[in-house]
Amino acid sequence: MSRALIVIDAQESFRARAQWSAIANPDIAEPIGRLVGLARAHAVPVYWVLHTEPDSGGTFDPGQGHVRPLAELDGPRPGEPVLYKTSHNAFTTTNLQQRLTAAGVGELWVCGIRTEQCVETTTRVGSDLGYRMVFVTDATTTEPVGGLGAAEIVERTEAVLRDRFARIATVAELAAEREGAAA
Repeated sequence: MSRALIVIDAQESFRARAQWSAIANPDIAEPIGRLVGLARAHAVPVYWVLHTEPDSGGTFDPGQGHVRPLAELDGPRPGEPVLYKTSHNAFTTTNLQQRLTAAGVGELWVCGIRTEQCVETTTRVGSDLGYRMVFVTDATTTEPVGGLGAAEIVERTEAVLRDRFARIATVAELAAEREGAAA
């Protein structure tokens, strides 16, 4: 089955917000970078999705200069699409589904910022669209929300997605699978 990696909202807009200090993993670029490297090493196409709020004046307003991948990430490279969304999921306001269909993709690895928001929502919509979803949990991060700590949010997200909308995996598990498949 053909697969692709969707990197969701791993962007400087979050670092520019005051809430960045509360984010569970401020070094999120490291596991995302490992996952991107794994994908590239195994010819898994990488799609970059960035959240925008045009004309808002905030950190997600493209005019403010923060709507770009985290500086530590090696990407995007030539041929890797960069899509700009204005909704929580990566499908509704982009042509991601059309691109994936044209490429014959059936499985999506997802990672990024806001575990319970944009990454989870993309996972749910992707599942509804018929993709086999792999939620790469350690390549996501979030901040506390509504009295819940970040670790609780990640745990809840894994619980509601597992075996219903997605397979939950880590970067190391995917790497081991890829290495096993190559042997």
